[in-house]
Amino acid sequence: MAPKEDRLGTYSEKRDFSSTPEPGDGDAEFDWAEQRPIFVIQKHDASSLHYDFRIEVDGVLKSWAVPKGPSTDPRERRLAVPTEDHPLPYADFEGVIPEGEYGGGTVIVWDRGSYRNLKDDEAEEGEEVPSVAEQINDGHVTIWLEGEKLSGGHALIRTGSGEDARWLLVKMDDDAADARRNPTSTEPQSVKSGRTVEEVAEQEKGGASDD
Repeated sequence: MAPKEDRLGTYSEKRDFSSTPEPGDGDAEFDWAEQRPIFVIQKHDASSLHYDFRIEVDGVLKSWAVPKGPSTDPRERRLAVPTEDHPLPYADFEGVIPEGEYGGGTVIVWDRGSYRNLKDDEAEEGEEVPSVAEQINDGHVTIWLEGEKLSGGHALIRTGSGEDARWLLVKMDDDAADARRNPTSTEPQSVKSGRTVEEVAEQEKGGASDD
């Protein structure tokens, strides 16, 4: 595996850290997560509204942009477009990226928590379990989320190959599935600050802190 600095190279190249409040690489402690690894879903009101689904894998946040956001209905297949790896401190980022900067727009921490590899639950005693990194390479990831809004099994499934490759984010059919819920619509607030993207944008424009 490439060094973490190489895996974060694209992230750094796309950003001017003298202009954007987004964090660089560094140590990260997450007192809001009962255990590691962590996941975070950030609602990002950029040129188009979307949700960034990120999971901690080997020292970085593997990331996918989900245009419609996650669903709790197992019948839904949500497009998830892979984006560059992000540094772990990004899991706590909430604020406004200036216009003209890459990804300009308002970001809130829509959900966060810890996750586990579901392959560990399914393995027979003594059986070798593929890591989440290996599952990403293979194009089929199954994880269990323990978030403030989302929980239960979720799958990331790659379709196509090469430049045509796309991923799907799917809620697995378990006790946490609920076709009646629409959390992206009914629960728009940040789990970090309790604010909506509109409130963050307005308050940051007025010079208010995000804490």
